[in-house]
Amino acid sequence: MVDTQWTHTTVLLTDSIDAAVTDPNGTYIDATYGRGGHSRLLLSRLSTAGRLIAFDRDHEAVANAAALAASDPRFSIRHAAFSAMADIAPGSITGILMDLGISSPQVDDAARGFSFMRDGPLDMRMDTSTGQSVAEWLGTASQARIAEVIHDYGEERHARLISAAIVAAREKKAPLERTTDLAKIVASTVHGREAGQHPATRTFQAFRIFINDELGELERALEAVPDLLCPKGRLAVISFHSLEDRRVKQFIAAHSKEVFDPRSPQSLMRSSELQLKLKDLGRIKPSAQEVKANPRSRSAVLRVAERTSFNKGRAS
Repeated sequence: MVDTQWTHTTVLLTDSIDAAVTDPNGTYIDATYGRGGHSRLLLSRLSTAGRLIAFDRDHEAVANAAALAASDPRFSIRHAAFSAMADIAPGSITGILMDLGISSPQVDDAARGFSFMRDGPLDMRMDTSTGQSVAEWLGTASQARIAEVIHDYGEERHARLISAAIVAAREKKAPLERTTDLAKIVASTVHGREAGQHPATRTFQAFRIFINDELGELERALEAVPDLLCPKGRLAVISFHSLEDRRVKQFIAAHSKEVFDPRSPQSLMRSSELQLKLKDLGRIKPSAQEVKANPRSRSAVLRVAERTSFNKGRAS
């Protein structure tokens, strides 16, 4: 059943579509359909010959997209993680849009278990038909592993204290199964958090990223991008925290910058002979007006790159 209760305000909507869409007759990928804000605007920019392939591993998002797929032959939706785009024919894609993270409906629906503000099952899976929930994982994970996940994926300096409190609570009573139980444990452990941020913010982020392998999915998808894009094709990625943005920034830099190691034979090559795959087109932040209208956009960063074309071994 398609949900109608939850709403989602698409971040950097016009900026991202302006950046990604260069040819109305092209074939595009919306790597994270969500509730279709980007897809619908992108389709409005395409001709009858244009095509849009969307991905999402959330059953509710795929169900939401069914009506659009049925009414518009240019659009198709795939129930899969966006790393599955690697299976598409090389050089066939004109633009790829990735809107990373989670959507407002996922956060606002307590039953999904993403929110520390609403009581619900401690799940956090984007695809609830596969894998472990956070509650199941916390029921058996070691204290050291829990601390590692909180530190690495939440950049939380109190990771050891939080993991110790979680294990102590687990051993004292039944396993943690509710979001508010976890939030209370973290809040009782972490003090002096930044103004305006709930003490459990980083811990919930860490568990969500880990349980869904979000960074692994991002890295696998990014590696497929240069082969997928046709010459002059665009990559546009919206990220919401430093872990994602750092990987996108480093990926674009690795494929767009000439790096010379004096110990390497490649250092003797002329810059014109290096076949760089991407051209960095910079980054865009939400306007003050957008942040005021949608506070969830304040941390968003849009990075854009273009696939280079080659002529006799030279990038252009």
